[in-house]
Amino acid sequence: MTDDVLTQDGDHAVGYEVHDRVAVITISRPGTRNALSTEVLRGLSTGLDRAEADDGVGAVVLTGGPRIFASGADVRELRATTPAAYVQSERLAAWQRIARFPKPAVAAVAGYVLGGGCELALTCDLVVAADTAVLGQPEIRLGILPGAGGTQRWARVAGRYRAAELVLAGRPVDAWTAQRMGVVNQVVPAERVVEAGIAAARSIAEHSPVAARLAKAALRASEELPMTGALDHERALLATLLSTDDHREGIDAFLEKRPAHFTGR
Repeated sequence: MTDDVLTQDGDHAVGYEVHDRVAVITISRPGTRNALSTEVLRGLSTGLDRAEADDGVGAVVLTGGPRIFASGADVRELRATTPAAYVQSERLAAWQRIARFPKPAVAAVAGYVLGGGCELALTCDLVVAADTAVLGQPEIRLGILPGAGGTQRWARVAGRYRAAELVLAGRPVDAWTAQRMGVVNQVVPAERVVEAGIAAARSIAEHSPVAARLAKAALRASEELPMTGALDHERALLATLLSTDDHREGIDAFLEKRPAHFTGR
């Protein structure tokens, strides 16, 4: 297991460690309820860069630990941001980097999962939530709107009318309600949320790395392409996989009734 601190500046800290084939990136800024400052977003981007470059990492878990995930943007930074500064900001670049991460990612969330913290969870492919988790988009109370995907991802998963309760009314939901809305995959006791997130990521990481990346790409295409284009994209990705060593190994292992040994090629 490797263990590292990606960024440390006062109370801005993002940790990085690897458990088997799962990288765990942890936000640790308790003095501000894990508010997503520019420094924290930089640390998250650095962690994702490291995980993407490491062939030994098959999936990632984003967490803030068993008590809190993230309470949203750092409002002091937000108060000083002008429109021109925002469109050229490191914050916006970091969010774009997070959304483009190609390997499967699991959010393990507990406590406050609000604003940008909620949007961060929604960039992941699976969400494991503690029974203490409260998810919401309270930006309307600050005279703004969710700007890191919250309006779009909530509406696409839960439907526009349910999304309006969070975005327009600023009304949070608990983990069980979020699960019924289709945003949360699994609800577990708070003390087990990181463990459960790692288990979910490990169940993905044991499969072919190249197949997992392309399957994620196919799923993401469903959010952006019409059905015909998405099906064409899916077929093209499958054709790519049919040329890989992992494809042949997977079939051989199945026929020989043995575990597959994938290499990512």
